[in-house]
Amino acid sequence: MAHFVTWILLMPLASFLFVMLMGSWMNERQVGAIATGAVGVSFAFSVVTFILLLHQSSREVTVHLFSWITVGTLHVPAALLVDPLSITMCLFVTGISALIHLYSMGYMHAERDYRKFFLYLNLFVFSMLTLVLANNLVLTFVGWEGVGVCSYWLVGFYFDRDSAASAGKKAFIYNRVGDVGLLVAMFLLFSHTGTLTYLSVFAKSGALTPTIATLTVLALLLAATGKSAQIPLFNWLPDAMEGPTPVSALIHAATMVTAGVYLLCRMAPVLALSVPGRTTIAIVGGVTAFVAATIATSQKDIKKVLAFSTISQIGYMVLAVGAGAYSAAIFLMISHAFFKALLFLGSGSVIHALNGEQDMRKMGGLAKFLPLTFPTFLIGWLTISGIPPFAGFWSKGEVLTNVYQYSKILWILGVLTAMLTAYYMSRLFVLTFRGTERFREVTEGHDPHESPWVMTTPLIVLAALSVLGGLLDLPWVHHNSLAGFLDPTFGFIPAIGRSSGLAQTGLAAVDVVAAIIGLLAAFSIWRTSVSSSRYESPFLEHVWHWDDFYDATIGRPLTHAAQFGDDVIEPKVIDGAVGAVAVSVRRSGEGLRKVQSGFVRHYALATVLGLCVIVVYLVARVA
Repeated sequence: MAHFVTWILLMPLASFLFVMLMGSWMNERQVGAIATGAVGVSFAFSVVTFILLLHQSSREVTVHLFSWITVGTLHVPAALLVDPLSITMCLFVTGISALIHLYSMGYMHAERDYRKFFLYLNLFVFSMLTLVLANNLVLTFVGWEGVGVCSYWLVGFYFDRDSAASAGKKAFIYNRVGDVGLLVAMFLLFSHTGTLTYLSVFAKSGALTPTIATLTVLALLLAATGKSAQIPLFNWLPDAMEGPTPVSALIHAATMVTAGVYLLCRMAPVLALSVPGRTTIAIVGGVTAFVAATIATSQKDIKKVLAFSTISQIGYMVLAVGAGAYSAAIFLMISHAFFKALLFLGSGSVIHALNGEQDMRKMGGLAKFLPLTFPTFLIGWLTISGIPPFAGFWSKGEVLTNVYQYSKILWILGVLTAMLTAYYMSRLFVLTFRGTERFREVTEGHDPHESPWVMTTPLIVLAALSVLGGLLDLPWVHHNSLAGFLDPTFGFIPAIGRSSGLAQTGLAAVDVVAAIIGLLAAFSIWRTSVSSSRYESPFLEHVWHWDDFYDATIGRPLTHAAQFGDDVIEPKVIDGAVGAVAVSVRRSGEGLRKVQSGFVRHYALATVLGLCVIVVYLVARVA
């Protein structure tokens, strides 16, 4: 098993190094094939490792690579932890990433810096795999920072556009704020357990006092809010749409934003020690899911609708973690990877057909022009809307069922969010594929065209996964289900009570009714309208003025402080102090210069006077 696990991690890195060194002698097809093939092989090794793990007596296997850090009592090996959680993450990270790589071969055709793009993608996947396979927090932090810097490069890929460069910096800075939380959590854990290796931390977590446990959980939550774009650090993710569409799919479906949820799930034994901490997590997740859903209802950019949708869906996962439903959070994470990758890649196919246009007001009537994109996108729309029997219905329903047992208020908020999700996704679907054709100016009179096979093949595969993904963990499956497979990781954590079969059926019915209401509302409003001020709030379109608030409370004060420093502190205080020292040295030098006259008679007189003083002093001392 050790060899297979190592190659899961090394294949993307090997591809990155090979393409970086040899890529200048290869054409586009060869670069894309090598980068895509490496991630595909990594997926194959993940499947083999998964099968081997099923036949292991122990579901927790540590693969030691080499000794890494030894400083005093801190011992950090470079080692991998293979358990149900990490291998589940590897399976969908490598699988979805391979499809996105394949799609990128067509989407990025003839783009400048084609080779650099695939270098970044490979490094992104390697960093994410490092994050999820690490057996200690320090190595996880290496992967954590790796996905952060790769997102900075990819979001700002078109760096000659001010908006893209700004979006890349925004993503980088917001994530650095979250990094503070992870570092504080590491410091707290090491100071009280003496280790940063996961299994050792969990074994010694009893040493954490309730206060320290709560502080640690809140620090982990801060880390997750930065990486997984939750309130109050969610603003960077919509702006990240400035990167190429495959980047959006990779960030939203397979890497980056799932990292925060993974970290919380990995640290579940520590989370279990703090009721206030988990309550805070649940509230942040529930509120984020609802707020992001409201914002998505008024966005006009197709990718920004999907971006706020991701924030909302990740909010569901964080809510599930706070409720103690860790397996449900992972189930939703996997199904979300299927349908969100499908939706983003489908939107990329639409944008590709419309020569880069992303405004839904300039689309419409595309169904007949995109015979493969349209049906696959339809499946993604129904899946995220929570319509049975698609995967989203089962995974989101599992989250809401657990939340119902945890908090009725948060459950109501979750159901309202589900209704809004069906509404804004139906609005997107109608404005894009139905209604009148509004794209003639964009396409310069030509009909839109379907994407090449390298772009449509991933859409078909993801559509199939979105339909069948519910089979991973159907509610009536008790053996060989995802929850059963994850049980060695989460099974020792006390579970919340389960609803009766009749109650679960009733809750599922509520989910379906909420989705249908959202669908019907959207179709009744948007099937004959392109834009309506009655249903598109400027307040929501401007993201609850969240960026304006940060600009007013943080950005502008810091800008004024920097300007004050440039106008006053720098010239008058710092330069003034340096100038004063220089003047005093100069004047003291001028005074001492008079002593050095250069005349011998002056030096002789000074010598005689000095001797006289010495003689007088000695005589006076004797007397």
